[in-house]
Amino acid sequence: MNTNSQAGRNCVVLFLPFLLLPLAALPAFGVEQDILALTHTTVIDATGAPAQRDVTVVITGDRITRMGPSADLQPPTDAVVVDATGKFLIPGLWDMHVHWYEQDYLPLFIANGVTGVRIMWGMPVHHEWRKEIERGRLIGPHLFIASAIVDGPKPFWPGSITAGNADEGRQAVIKARQEGADFVKVYSLLPREAYFAIADEAKKQGIPFEGHVTIAVSAQKASAAGQKSIEHLTGVLQACSSREDYLLKSAQDALATFLTTPNEPAGIIPEMRQSSQVALETCNPLRADALFAEFKTNHTWQCPTLIVLHNIAFLDDPSLTKDARLKYMSRELRSSWDPARDFRFKNRTSEDVALGKKVYQKEFELVGAMQHAGVGILAGTDTGNPYCMPGFSLHDELGLLVQAGLTPMQALQSATLNAARFMEREKDLGTIEPGKLADLVLLNANPLADIGNTRKINAVVFDGRLYSRSALDGMLTRVETLASKMSLAEVLLKTIEAQGLEAAAKQYHELRAAQPEAYDFREEQLNNLGYQLIGMKRIKDAVAILKLNVEAYPQSANVYDSLGEAYLDNGDKEPAIENYEKSLQLDPRNGGAVEKLKQLKAH
Repeated sequence: MNTNSQAGRNCVVLFLPFLLLPLAALPAFGVEQDILALTHTTVIDATGAPAQRDVTVVITGDRITRMGPSADLQPPTDAVVVDATGKFLIPGLWDMHVHWYEQDYLPLFIANGVTGVRIMWGMPVHHEWRKEIERGRLIGPHLFIASAIVDGPKPFWPGSITAGNADEGRQAVIKARQEGADFVKVYSLLPREAYFAIADEAKKQGIPFEGHVTIAVSAQKASAAGQKSIEHLTGVLQACSSREDYLLKSAQDALATFLTTPNEPAGIIPEMRQSSQVALETCNPLRADALFAEFKTNHTWQCPTLIVLHNIAFLDDPSLTKDARLKYMSRELRSSWDPARDFRFKNRTSEDVALGKKVYQKEFELVGAMQHAGVGILAGTDTGNPYCMPGFSLHDELGLLVQAGLTPMQALQSATLNAARFMEREKDLGTIEPGKLADLVLLNANPLADIGNTRKINAVVFDGRLYSRSALDGMLTRVETLASKMSLAEVLLKTIEAQGLEAAAKQYHELRAAQPEAYDFREEQLNNLGYQLIGMKRIKDAVAILKLNVEAYPQSANVYDSLGEAYLDNGDKEPAIENYEKSLQLDPRNGGAVEKLKQLKAH
């Protein structure tokens, strides 16, 4: 990703001879320079080689151009020179499993040294972000973007692309490629026929498929079919069981029953829990060894996301709700993490909780065994899910990987070199070498001595631009201020329930006029409220709220798309078409709107 464009960047004009800046004196914004030199640093290049002491790293534009002993390598005379004595330089980190949709919170990744993320449910907005980040107009990480989730005809998550047969599976792959996705994201409730059609078509189209192992297919079969990554260890514990055939048949029967009955997706969760119980009791080390050998042979990567598995298993741990980093999360997100408000967890029994902790411990052990067996491991968090926070949780994940049996270097590589190899971007990313993109993190302490030292960030270099500690702190302060604002959606929902829509609309205008800084008035607020009302079957109220959002943000393709969906749910075909067309005018890449218009105009 070449980002040499000067558009939208803060320029600092510097003069000869070169300017030597102590880190503490750097300005509180990204320094834009032609040449940057970090001197006297210890380089941990993530190749697996020993740390290199007293090194100078020269960056020209957005690339590392020279490296060598500081005694031998004199910085160019027109360079901005930073004395990094006593500091440790590592490659920029990648979080390889992220769900994130809040633009204003993207700086949290950079502030935590996370210079790239793999988006696991791609939407048009992510492609817009990528363009803006590449142009230097938006502070955020590099993005590797999935298709929308591809799931079965009764998907686990609303809004997924559905594929109930081979033809629909193939069309989902073709659609993903046409829309510019970097890979196809597969999910848990895909029927076998659709899954294997996706695998075959992905090979033909030259696009990877990654994600969950569908419950209808074994992990071995998924690996043999070419699934490039398995997320959250889905299917792995079952595949290590001496009763794998029984577990697979039970899952297939449960899926068949689910698809032919009016049950909601949550209805299949008890069957999945029972399967985990049997798999836990019958886990066989020899079967595990054979499975991991297949993963290694087939180059099937594992993104275990231990931090989200831990948080879900230990949702009853009060320390989660006392985490000081929650001050950077919006009120709505924090509220959504309450297990009583999440359909996946609200009906869990104490027995379910106890089982979940045992399953987590066994899966934790399997991660170390996979590393020792030579299986490729990727660091990912499932950010957006309970207590998984942008940037921060990647460091939690690295710590858990070390506890599971990886060395600090192996854990570091899971977020650097391995990520680059997985994405086939090793030419640009993953290590500190001349020719690579200048995505770097300068640390105050050695992460090979203690992986927790990746949190001790002194500065970040992203695409060649230097962000000092004061600049990173400024990012955190701005996000904290935003997160502290009162939730407009929550206030209006209470008014709708108590006094009706007309009172809520009046309240919206009054608050916007009188207290614009106290409440969060971003477009996401009314959009999220609209979808909440749709979920509550208050469709007419949802339409009215989303019309307010269109009035407030008339240049947003997303708000017209959402209003179109609400009209469609209300049975109003013509206004639905009108709003989808408007959304498409503003964002021609909105494949969802294209699909909806085809369906609407075909009837």
